[in-house]
Amino acid sequence: MSHSTTDRLVYMANQIATFFASQPHAAAVDGTRTHIRKFWDPRMREKIAEHMAHGGAGLSPIAKEALEGLMPAKA
Repeated sequence: MSHSTTDRLVYMANQIATFFASQPHAAAVDGTRTHIRKFWDPRMREKIAEHMAHGGAGLSPIAKEALEGLMPAKA
């Protein structure tokens, strides 16, 4: 996937987070995380995880926190 694909995934994650932002913070994070887990293709989740590993530039705080919960545990 290209750099523009990463940009698109960041945009999509932020849009999802914006949708849930009217809810209490914990619910917004959980809703965003659940949506990404259920509806994103594994390749999309891999690509956004790569982006998160490099700092997650451009992601909203809710999107970033939601994605942190999807990241594999570090050994």
